[in-house]
Amino acid sequence: MAVSHPCRPDRPEGNLTVLFLRSAAFNLVFYALSVIVVVAATPCFLLPRRYTLRAMEFWSHMTLWLLRVLAGTRYEVRGQLPQGGVLVASKHQSMWDTIVMTAILKDPAMVLKRELLWIPFYGWYAQKARMIAIDRGAAAAAIRRLVAQGKAAVAEGRPVVIFPEGTRSAPGTKLDYKPGVAALYRQLGVECVPAAVNSGLFWGRRGFARRPGTIVIEFLEPIPPGLDRKSFMATLETRVETATTKLIAEAGGTP
Repeated sequence: MAVSHPCRPDRPEGNLTVLFLRSAAFNLVFYALSVIVVVAATPCFLLPRRYTLRAMEFWSHMTLWLLRVLAGTRYEVRGQLPQGGVLVASKHQSMWDTIVMTAILKDPAMVLKRELLWIPFYGWYAQKARMIAIDRGAAAAAIRRLVAQGKAAVAEGRPVVIFPEGTRSAPGTKLDYKPGVAALYRQLGVECVPAAVNSGLFWGRRGFARRPGTIVIEFLEPIPPGLDRKSFMATLETRVETATTKLIAEAGGTP
């Protein structure tokens, strides 16, 4: 997909007050929206699962809309959207990554840390939506659970989304790719769609600022099933990191 507009973050030199005010406005409304949706959608826990999914989709689309209107942060999707029961392995720089996956993919089964299930309301929604929670402290058992839940999701035609580094990384940095993604690739027997992002330039993992510009998520050429572990991991890492580096450079390199 051709780039129709620049994705470079707008840096209003000498206009930091505007950046602060727009970021503050977004953060305030975002957290207020989250509380309202969580409370209003609580009855969904007593209803079929599809109602919880609709509430999550509404929240994610509203968040992306608020980000555009209040912070001036748009987004662009490049490449072919993954469809059905496939494995999606994405770079992870920001909370935005999980929000956009919820908005643009159909019923994704996202792999997350088990500790997130302990967060009131968030954890309840994650369980109702049948996300895949793993205990990183119990490696062997966690892998078995990951594979079992991944197989169940793929059998239902759901994309399994995993962040191979296991946590968010700052733009320009790379963490070790964890073995979970290789286990899923080997055991699920489906293609793996790598994904690159530059979201950390606009919505930092710990920062307050929400910078104007265009976040890009790019779905890359799928990796067919059947590669050995070493070849798969090398191919995945090369594609994700190379594309991410290009997106960061295209956007100006640093926030």
